Amino acid sequence: MMNALWVSKTGLSAQDTQLATISNNLANVSTVGFKRDRVTFEDLLYQIRRQPGAQSSQDNQLPSGLQLGTGVRIVSTQKEFTEGSLQVTGNALDVAINGRGFLEVLQPDGTTAYTRNGQLHLSRDGEIVNADGLVIQPAITVPEGAQSLTIGKDGTVSVVLPGEAEAQQIGSLTLTDFINSAGLQAIGGNLFLETTASGSPTNGTPGLDGLGTIEQGNLENSNVEVVEELVNMITTQRAYEMNAKVISTSDQMLGYISQNL
Repeated sequence: MMNALWVSKTGLSAQDTQLATISNNLANVSTVGFKRDRVTFEDLLYQIRRQPGAQSSQDNQLPSGLQLGTGVRIVSTQKEFTEGSLQVTGNALDVAINGRGFLEVLQPDGTTAYTRNGQLHLSRDGEIVNADGLVIQPAITVPEGAQSLTIGKDGTVSVVLPGEAEAQQIGSLTLTDFINSAGLQAIGGNLFLETTASGSPTNGTPGLDGLGTIEQGNLENSNVEVVEELVNMITTQRAYEMNAKVISTSDQMLGYISQNL
């Protein structure tokens, strides 16, 4: 009974973390480019009371053993980098990545971060930046007085200047991909950092070498499915209740023993 109490305690802790993950997914259902988290469970060590395959006699072996589990733990939360739906905005500085890849941004400390959020803006100097003012890499500066801005599927950025009839190319957006995108470290602000698990970044032209294309005037919605998250929430709630019930039952059994023996 004491073992059951501790095993159920691990179940309650794991389901609590699962619920927190679901809550974060639902909270970010409207966050552009957000990728949902999935919790991975793992059973804990086993107490081997009788070893499977041990000799029960000189000529016989045990067909099965006696192994008592000690509970469960959450071993990881994994980002699911499935694509979200595209939402048409018509804004010239809104871009969606249709396929694999990330935009690069330069952080204040000089390091590079990566994002799927294509809500771009112009700084006071005309540089293309994200919502937090971080400069998109490679840096592109839009000339003052530009009448229109066009971003092609291959990332080519061009503008029409006053008094000119033809568009002038001012730079190109590139995309970066990783062998294991799930190994990226999420740091908030729709940003990810490279880690040993993600592998080294590979930079290239949108639409080539397996990279996605740039869709101007669109944004990638969160890939959170509300109905799926609600079903997961109900399942988590029931699992939590069952673990709590085991604790209650163990407590009642211990109370019976202490009162009657």
